[in-house]
Amino acid sequence: MVKIGKIELPEFPLLLAPMEDVSDPPFRAVCKANGADLMYTEFISSEGLIRDAAKSRQKLDIFDYEQPIGIQIFGSDIDSMRESAVISAQVGPDLIDINYGCPVKNVACKGAGAALLRDVPKMVAMTSAIVKAVEPFGLPVTVKTRLGWDDATKNVEEVAERLQDIGIQALTIHGRTRVQMYKGEADWTLIQKVKENPRIQIPVFGNGDIDTPQKAVEYKNKYGVDGVMIGRASIGYPWIFREVKHYMQTGELLAPPTIQERIDMCKMHFDKSLEWKGPRLGIFEMRRHYANYFRGLPNVKTYRTRLVQTEDPAEIYSILDEIANTMEYAEVE
Repeated sequence: MVKIGKIELPEFPLLLAPMEDVSDPPFRAVCKANGADLMYTEFISSEGLIRDAAKSRQKLDIFDYEQPIGIQIFGSDIDSMRESAVISAQVGPDLIDINYGCPVKNVACKGAGAALLRDVPKMVAMTSAIVKAVEPFGLPVTVKTRLGWDDATKNVEEVAERLQDIGIQALTIHGRTRVQMYKGEADWTLIQKVKENPRIQIPVFGNGDIDTPQKAVEYKNKYGVDGVMIGRASIGYPWIFREVKHYMQTGELLAPPTIQERIDMCKMHFDKSLEWKGPRLGIFEMRRHYANYFRGLPNVKTYRTRLVQTEDPAEIYSILDEIANTMEYAEVE
């Protein structure tokens, strides 16, 4: 069992990464249904929260069936981050997570996300302020970060010790630097060093390039992490969580989802999207997911085109049924 504060997770839990414009409640619902053990919201701007911006506030929507669920916040101002942590805590999550890893320019170049890796004293002060702010709510604080800013400044070992010392209760490390963005292969050797550091007593989760059950088990055994966080591999393929669990338990690969299972999961995702966002936005934002759900199916382009052009929910369901019927025996490439 892995514990984060009072949260009890199974041995070697699988975490769903917080992904901007992806990890919303409809997407989290399909990942939870397939075995994700701990999930996070999309990262939420601290400035947006304290200014009561509608988009930021909507990202605070969490539901009982998602538990355990963490709210992830980011920002560059310590007071704003502390205040946004309190706002988030009032919603009733299981933990508060701080983003010190986002590499994108409009975040990092404004002093937030991975930029804090260049100012560890400020990172420590910000984290300490958040830990103290949510203490009355009984919520653990966790952190997601990277190896460092660039190859010359890989400081995650120092970061791990200093953040643990001020009270964080779990750490997720993406095996790339900020400069790498998402390019190249993730390097887990420093993640392993953090995990093997006798001073580190909190759970350490690894993130980066986990896209198959075999790799999840290989990295578990090779690097000794307490669990893995899965991000891009789950987009349009939430079955990755159940496949990893099956492989860990049996050593055998689970059969990939059938065409009907793909359709059923896509419908569930669509249902949740309509329910949470309403018909207009629910239909519009679901369009980014169709290509991923039907990746590898032969001659599916025509159906995808129809799916992204219609604004009628009934027609979308009809097209999905048509895909199921015409491709029942198709082989995924």
